[in-house]
Amino acid sequence: MKASVGDRLHVHAKLVGQPDRVGEIIEVRGPDGGPPYVVRFEDGHEGLCFPGPDAVIEPAKAAAKH
Repeated sequence: MKASVGDRLHVHAKLVGQPDRVGEIIEVRGPDGGPPYVVRFEDGHEGLCFPGPDAVIEPAKAAAKH
């Protein structure tokens, strides 16, 4: 998994009826774009994330087109 500042982290919900979490990557702390990432989620919460297999990176360029 590789990301850049400005990309979005989309974490899919683990339970039916639970919402997905989406946030903007504001800092990349791993080497070569790897985790961990500091993420600002839509609710304003910021945290250090080590994304698992339920997460995808949405590049900032692709997100801007939508």
